[in-house]
Amino acid sequence: MNLRVTIVQTELHWQDADANRQMFAQKLAAANLQTDLIVLPEMFTTGFSMDAAALAEQPEGKTLQWMREQAANYSAVVTGSIIVQESDHFYNRLLWVRPDGSYEQYNKKHLFRMAKEHHTYTSGSELLTVELKGWKVCPLVCYDLRFPVWSRNTGNRYDLLLYVANWPKVRSLAWRTLLQARAIENIAYVAGVNRIGTDGNDHPYSGDSAIIHPKGHKLIETTEQESILTITLSKQELLDFREAFPAHLDADEFELKG
Repeated sequence: MNLRVTIVQTELHWQDADANRQMFAQKLAAANLQTDLIVLPEMFTTGFSMDAAALAEQPEGKTLQWMREQAANYSAVVTGSIIVQESDHFYNRLLWVRPDGSYEQYNKKHLFRMAKEHHTYTSGSELLTVELKGWKVCPLVCYDLRFPVWSRNTGNRYDLLLYVANWPKVRSLAWRTLLQARAIENIAYVAGVNRIGTDGNDHPYSGDSAIIHPKGHKLIETTEQESILTITLSKQELLDFREAFPAHLDADEFELKG
């Protein structure tokens, strides 16, 4: 009932998918991983770019094939978001790719209007919950972190809440604080994976990737350095805490409206 989770925090090559795929492949190979889940940042092939027309891949494009190869190599799920074009729409799409080549997808719901992301990309409307080794995982993307209703753990529908991000250094306090809040209020593990370095718009990123215990303390917390870290999470510890402190039984009912 344990789950091994690997978070990958690194700089990204600006708008260069080939270079980023090669870079991640090299880093993963050097890490000699034994894991169940490999988590890459938001838009890990390009950085957080609004140049979707030039950078978007087709749904079954090169990066999906690359993720399938990596998942098979490490017998682990590989996840992260990329820019995808489908019909006449662009999406900031998280892919959840299994070792057997099958995959699920989640289109980012909350688009970051301060960067005019909502002018370029189409918002998603469906939450995703996936199963991995007896764990239920809810993967979300960056700005989704600010919206607790969207990520509410109604009915204990997930055990691990996951955020992949390009979250700038200037708002790092919000990132660190909200990751802990989501873990505490949802009685679930939370993992947040962010990038470091500076992007093509001169925005610096401090990383601060972390994995948070359901009680709110940090099991892993990175600095502003390149990091590939693996931790084993205990499902029994989560279940024991929920039984001892069943705050979810007193949660308010609500209805999501698009």
